[in-house]
Amino acid sequence: MGLRTDPVIFFTSAGLTVLFVVAAISLTDWVDRVFAAASDWLLTNLGWFYILGVTTFLIFLLWAAISRYGHVRLGAQDDRPEYGRGTWFAMLFAAGIGTILMFWGVAEPISHFAEPPQQGVAPQTTEAAQMAMAYSLYHFGLHTWSIFCLPALTFAYFVYVRGMPFRVSSVLYPLLGDRVYGTAGRIVDITAVMGTLFGVAVSIGLGTLQINSGLARLFGLPESPLVQVLLITVITAIATTSVVLGLDKGIKTLSNLNIGLAVALMLFVLATGATLFLAKGIIESVGVYLSSLVSLAFWNDTFANTGWQGTWTVFYWAWTITWSPFVGIFIARISKGRTIREFVLGVLALPTAFTIVWFSVFGLSAIDIELGGGGDLVREVVEEGDIPGALFTFLENYPLTTFVSAVSVLIVVVFFTTSSDSASLVVDMLCAGQREEGGPTRQRVFWAVTEGVVAGTLIAATGKGGLDALAEVITVLGLPFFVLAFLMMYSLVRALRTDFPELTGPPPALRRRLERDRKTREWSADKE
Repeated sequence: MGLRTDPVIFFTSAGLTVLFVVAAISLTDWVDRVFAAASDWLLTNLGWFYILGVTTFLIFLLWAAISRYGHVRLGAQDDRPEYGRGTWFAMLFAAGIGTILMFWGVAEPISHFAEPPQQGVAPQTTEAAQMAMAYSLYHFGLHTWSIFCLPALTFAYFVYVRGMPFRVSSVLYPLLGDRVYGTAGRIVDITAVMGTLFGVAVSIGLGTLQINSGLARLFGLPESPLVQVLLITVITAIATTSVVLGLDKGIKTLSNLNIGLAVALMLFVLATGATLFLAKGIIESVGVYLSSLVSLAFWNDTFANTGWQGTWTVFYWAWTITWSPFVGIFIARISKGRTIREFVLGVLALPTAFTIVWFSVFGLSAIDIELGGGGDLVREVVEEGDIPGALFTFLENYPLTTFVSAVSVLIVVVFFTTSSDSASLVVDMLCAGQREEGGPTRQRVFWAVTEGVVAGTLIAATGKGGLDALAEVITVLGLPFFVLAFLMMYSLVRALRTDFPELTGPPPALRRRLERDRKTREWSADKE
């Protein structure tokens, strides 16, 4: 067929995708019941494991950055980064959670402001506002980027330092040895492909709902499955064009364009809204986030046991980790030549800093509007459940509403496109195992179209029920990915100790002192 891929991984992944879509269409109720039951069990009994897991990832990454291994370069010693920091950051953000920030930037703070997660906090108060910002930043700050950074660092090390194929199974070589090239390795790779497809499909579904909501307000376009499928078709066509253009001309160009538009939108809200309030609020949000980080990182809702954490935090972590191989491999692909320290601090700090500013501007502006009594955001977003329309309801309180809403739709479209484009590149690399961009262009086009077909079919056939079923599936899929992440940490440490024995053991100062003590003891023994 002229393909350059591992046929077992490629055709098994494609077949399982078709099988799931058919099952979701023909057996929607059964799929809902099975995965809802499994998801509920996991959220009830293993939610604590998800919370502990992500916090462990963050601690491990900070250790890797400040340890003596921080100077290890991801590549040959003379390799240097292919992309400048500005472009690198834009590509990180666009391929990571750009679409999700557009979707939740207003909706999540308002949701927590109206319905505080913790007991004893009165809704729609100053305390509720601070708590809403703390939870929103917890969900999209260091912890989310730790989920992406851990596999990205591990992939980059095993591919660029050890020369392994660009597959998830490669990172398990210290555990499996040459079995990574056999059945065990292929099972890991197929699971990663499925997780990527399903995770990206949820993002595509959310993005489509938001785009449809924006177009409904701009042009009166009906919010219906038919319109949403047409939107997916158009955007998939754009993503396919970007795939054909390649990484530099496609994703790089779109990422730079989109981060510029997103920053312009944020500056518009900052300049035309409560500027002084937001300037103070951005600084205060940093303090609120940092002061709440430790308690939230280990909070398990033990005493109240309201179930809120399973609905929000645990679901976020499970969803995010299913498509972390996609984001991780993409980040690794654009990060060759950076040191471990530069890589970890960049991937964690830069997007988190932007996230804090973004949520402060949009979240605090929305809360300020509600406190002023004229926004209707709580009513529409929380009481009526119109989360996809939150951003556009919010923009009705600003000048140039129609124009700015149109720009916002464009931003979501481009974020949507870069996510689909990046996912297609990564899935093809997982199936082909190539160190560069995988196989022929038509293979990446196939995966771009497949992502659109999965999301479009689910929306057309089952509407919201299909997306809910997909959400239940990735919640269940999150568990093996958490286990895989722990194995990644073990594999990376073992590989570093094997490859850099001179960096293993006591610190240099302690080694010198121990050597002096040894020589002193020998001298004393000789003298005696």
